[in-house]
Amino acid sequence: MLAGKRILLIIGGGIAAYKSLELIRLFSKVGAVVVPVLTKAGAEFVTPLSVSALAGTKVYQDLFDLGDEAEMGHIQLSRAADLVVVAPATADLMAKMAAGLANDLASTLLLATDKPVMIAPAMNVRMWLHAATQRNLATLRGDAISVVGPNEGDMACGEYGPGRMAEPAEILAAVEAKLTTGPLMGRHVIVTSGPTHEPIDPVRYIANRSSGAQGTAIAAALRDLGASVTFVTGPARVAPPAGVQVVAVETAQEMAAAVAAALPADAAVMAAAVADWRVANAATSKMKKDGSGRAPALEFAENPDILASVSKGAGRPRLVVGFAAETDDVVAHATAKHLRKGCDWIVANDVRPGTGIMGGSENAVVLISDAGAEVWPRLPKDEVARRLAARIAEALG
Repeated sequence: MLAGKRILLIIGGGIAAYKSLELIRLFSKVGAVVVPVLTKAGAEFVTPLSVSALAGTKVYQDLFDLGDEAEMGHIQLSRAADLVVVAPATADLMAKMAAGLANDLASTLLLATDKPVMIAPAMNVRMWLHAATQRNLATLRGDAISVVGPNEGDMACGEYGPGRMAEPAEILAAVEAKLTTGPLMGRHVIVTSGPTHEPIDPVRYIANRSSGAQGTAIAAALRDLGASVTFVTGPARVAPPAGVQVVAVETAQEMAAAVAAALPADAAVMAAAVADWRVANAATSKMKKDGSGRAPALEFAENPDILASVSKGAGRPRLVVGFAAETDDVVAHATAKHLRKGCDWIVANDVRPGTGIMGGSENAVVLISDAGAEVWPRLPKDEVARRLAARIAEALG
């Protein structure tokens, strides 16, 4: 898919820069042409020689290089690529991009380019979670810049959390998805998936049996049709697909906030099994038996209605698809939900224990719309996802 494609790779200054060497190797292996740009800070972590040897071409570093700039080289570099990839995208680079600064070769290229841009953020967890970085991230997403990662894990600084740069194979998959032509090319779709966990105390929570398999399959199917997918997932049992922007959450309130932050979008597929209720009086310390034999009194509060908020709120996507997991009167309950929530479609299924659907590999759904109820045969979840993605592509024109 990438044979002959030109990738302008900007390597920022962070310990994750070492991954850029493997990324260059993977790009070259699939036939892409890599034009590397190494920032001054990036050169503190990887050498121009190693980058040049793997890319098989010159490394660009200086905005004021007399030879390169004789014919406005920074403009030519910024326009000649099929895609600009920033990996690692440091907090500093993201801030420059969000503010439109252009004080070195990398930032000038990013401001001058008329081609799509993808960033792979990498930084300390506190820097990633800082309000300024999150504001910059929202600005960049609003500017139609694709984001892959960051992942959660151990940091070079010894801390743990989100901020690790996505692995080179993940970035390659995201680039392939970005440059793949398909009916959803240029469309942004939000997909929610998995269960939510509502805390009782720091070690216990209320959850459901959703594995996240169907939502994951839908995100992958939409990606394969060329969509840019923001995948908001609760603590699912299946790994998220490569080539999508993953936003990991735990609670319904966190999922609602993540969905709101991901808007605007062309379509939203709300496949997550969101808890209707949360524990309003969740304990801050582990609850212990007191010998009285009395169970703790849990007070419940209603969780935000994410589907209704997206369907009826400002910036509504053109197409909103909800899910309804029912144990009886599937069509009747799903039809009522379709009307109540204000969404365009409801994908309903029977999740009684005997069906083996919740947590299983197959699904049997009924598509509810204004046209009525359309019964689909029992199929593998991947095939259900492909059929739904095709219908979404058709609906979006």
